[in-house]
Amino acid sequence: MLKNQNKVSFRIDNHLFLKPEYLNHQLISGNKYRKLKYNLTEAKRLKKNKLLTFGGAYSNHISAVAAVGKEFGFKTVGVIRGEELENKIKDNTTLSFAKACGMKFKFVSRNEYKKKTFDDFIEKLKDEFDDFYLIPEGGTNHLAIKGCEEILNNTDKEFDYVCCPVGTGGTISGIINSSHSNQKILGFPALKGDFLREDISKFVAKQNWNLITDYHFGGYAKINKELISFINQFKEDYNIPLDPIYTGKMVFGVLDLKQKGYFPKNSKILIIHTGGLQGIDGMNSVLQKKQMPLIV
Repeated sequence: MLKNQNKVSFRIDNHLFLKPEYLNHQLISGNKYRKLKYNLTEAKRLKKNKLLTFGGAYSNHISAVAAVGKEFGFKTVGVIRGEELENKIKDNTTLSFAKACGMKFKFVSRNEYKKKTFDDFIEKLKDEFDDFYLIPEGGTNHLAIKGCEEILNNTDKEFDYVCCPVGTGGTISGIINSSHSNQKILGFPALKGDFLREDISKFVAKQNWNLITDYHFGGYAKINKELISFINQFKEDYNIPLDPIYTGKMVFGVLDLKQKGYFPKNSKILIIHTGGLQGIDGMNSVLQKKQMPLIV
């Protein structure tokens, strides 16, 4: 199964460092690596040979689960949001990759997709696909959080602030749980709104965290020329790629807050790069159709 991985952090400047979780595996990278680690162990313990999960058109999670299945011998099923995608697999880099890894798909309407946590919906999936190990959308459950608690290690206790993107809340929950008393954890949601506080609170007991909700750029998967330019310039300056859904927005936010004096003088800040780079190709397909600049 997946092993512990901790890469040496990159220095951005004297007080800002980046932990490159995206380098922990070529295909199962970043927080997905952490979230799947103990879920795979549990699936194996339960003698399940099939994984079923949920995701959208360019889901990092779908890509990672498909790659896990191929590498470790699990059959995989992806319940995909959007019936219209069924005839567009070849035009979608994420779904094409997942299919090449052996993943089977079930395409459902957006309304039906909202039922993904309902017992009767899950029972229908069991009737269709037989017995499987269920992994929720985005991979967040208590085992995923256990994996994400391993992102920080003893060498990271020197940092005053730890910053990470937020999707479903699992990654930041793990980071909060393993954080030191001197640290403040800042999450940068990719989704518009402040509703994730309640979800995160279910998994953590500590109070040393906050969500910074000003850098979603209009909502999930929304992007503009300013963000594209920032991502491309950051890669040119530091040779570190950022994805446009999660890490690009988070790093933009951290640097903007730093410039505005949000962090006390001489604070040491650690940015967690959670991966998601496979989504760049999909975003570039969208940008090309809109005749916008591409992410390089």
